[in-house]
Amino acid sequence: MSRILSLASVLLAWAIITSGAGERIAVQTPLGREMEFVARSFEPGEIILVRLTNPAGAKKASIRFLGQNFELRTKEGEGEPFAFIGLDLGIRPGNHEIEISFLGEDGRVENQSREILVGKREFPVKKLWVKEEFVTPPPEMEERIRWEAELLETIYGRRTERWLGDGDFILPLDGKMAQNFGERRVYNNIPRSVHAGIDISAPFGKEVRASNSGISVLATDLYFSGLTVILDHGLGLFSYYCHFSELRVKRGTQVRKGEVIGLVGSTGRSTGPHLHWSVKVFQSRVDPLSLLSFSFPEEPVKEILPRRPSIRLSSAFDFFR
Repeated sequence: MSRILSLASVLLAWAIITSGAGERIAVQTPLGREMEFVARSFEPGEIILVRLTNPAGAKKASIRFLGQNFELRTKEGEGEPFAFIGLDLGIRPGNHEIEISFLGEDGRVENQSREILVGKREFPVKKLWVKEEFVTPPPEMEERIRWEAELLETIYGRRTERWLGDGDFILPLDGKMAQNFGERRVYNNIPRSVHAGIDISAPFGKEVRASNSGISVLATDLYFSGLTVILDHGLGLFSYYCHFSELRVKRGTQVRKGEVIGLVGSTGRSTGPHLHWSVKVFQSRVDPLSLLSFSFPEEPVKEILPRRPSIRLSSAFDFFR
């Protein structure tokens, strides 16, 4: 008898359940293992929280989606294993294959391939006026911009294989929020970018706090975003804060949820004092507000994290020390 059980024809449950809190896809296998995919909606720019609600003897659970592998993990080795999938704001609407795999304590493997339907989502267009150097940068800035792009790509390629967060996510700033995620930006009548976060307006110098615990993997001045902080929360999830007037954390340090990481400003390509807050799951750009609908383990990280990342990111990282 084969040790691999194909579930393509014997899946017991694959149902989309809609409630006031969002949508949930529930999966149950013949061996009693249960997994669910939870999101506000299955649309571009949303985060999917994948939870193993009943392991039933599974030693390992993993998924593969859009060419990436995601292993479900627990907080400090306890509780329900979970992982994140990011539906990038540029993802094509329609059916996308998702592969699920369970490795049992007895060595048996359950595999299944299904499709998830990603709906269509419209994003608005907005015109803004900024300094000309932020629309067409001068030639002497080209090398800096290239280095910064390489730096960010390297950071979002990190894999911290454990959850560093502490409980639920919080808003980093109390202010006037513009729910402008996904806006197609036109600067000085020239189409230039997609707005991959939300803006929160507040008085100059107001304190901005970490939306959850993690490691500061960047704290520096970038050409377009000004004074910027990026936190790695583990499992491929990063939060990004920029346009600060002053930084209050350094790269490589452990940051606790609610800790002040910077002060509101208008550095970089900005039209006034505000915080730009965005989130990525690896390279996928997702709406940070989608995080606020999930609940997470509250046990704090027990071990002392290193003051510097334990891996060398690249020579580009040293450029911004």
